[in-house]
Amino acid sequence: MLNNTMHPLMWNQLLSVMSGVVLAFGSVGCFAFDSLRDQEIKQCLSGEVVTWGDNQDMPAVSSKLVFSYSHVGSPDWFSESQVVDALTRSANAWSVCGISASVERNSQVVTPPKEVIQVRWSEEGSQHNFGLANLSNRTLNLGPAAFTLLRTRNPVHDARQTLQMVISHEMGHLFGVMAHSRRCVDVTSYYDNGKGQQCSIRDGSMRPPGIEYRSTLLTACDIERCKAANGFTTVPSAGTVLR
Repeated sequence: MLNNTMHPLMWNQLLSVMSGVVLAFGSVGCFAFDSLRDQEIKQCLSGEVVTWGDNQDMPAVSSKLVFSYSHVGSPDWFSESQVVDALTRSANAWSVCGISASVERNSQVVTPPKEVIQVRWSEEGSQHNFGLANLSNRTLNLGPAAFTLLRTRNPVHDARQTLQMVISHEMGHLFGVMAHSRRCVDVTSYYDNGKGQQCSIRDGSMRPPGIEYRSTLLTACDIERCKAANGFTTVPSAGTVLR
């Protein structure tokens, strides 16, 4: 059964990692898995498109998406331009799968056209998580309290990286990538299903504790799932490479 309010990228999953010392994407060359992680981001090999089965991919909510951003309620340390830039990077990345997307500052349109997705800071809309996409209301909600708690837990962490990851993850649902990936590196991933099962890394190793393995932008497998959901291709049988 389709749940039009998508499962969020849960705050406890992120905080358990980001209250630690090191982030993988900020430490290139420091860990043995860096080169493997980079390969997983760029490549989607045969059989690697695997999800938790918590939903079913479907076409994007519209054939063209316009993300209209309101900065009202944003944490003080994020400027409007920083958030718009993060939205633009994610929209451009997801557009590769064949769905046109653009970002604008809040146009103050009373009745927005069908293509418009309202991006806003809302505790109610985010249900107290970092982010939540609501397909029925055509909103992408960001949670100010979760970002405030992250800043309290780890004040030296660059929260723009978390912001980028959350936006990319939630935006993917609006592009039709509904189920969550079991590949740790995918931006659409969950690290575990709450039942003791863990996400996977290509070489079969365990995800290192205290390290954010998930990509901030979408991976080759994220793109392939988006293409398949929107009828532009099938899930790769021979693998694909993100260029």
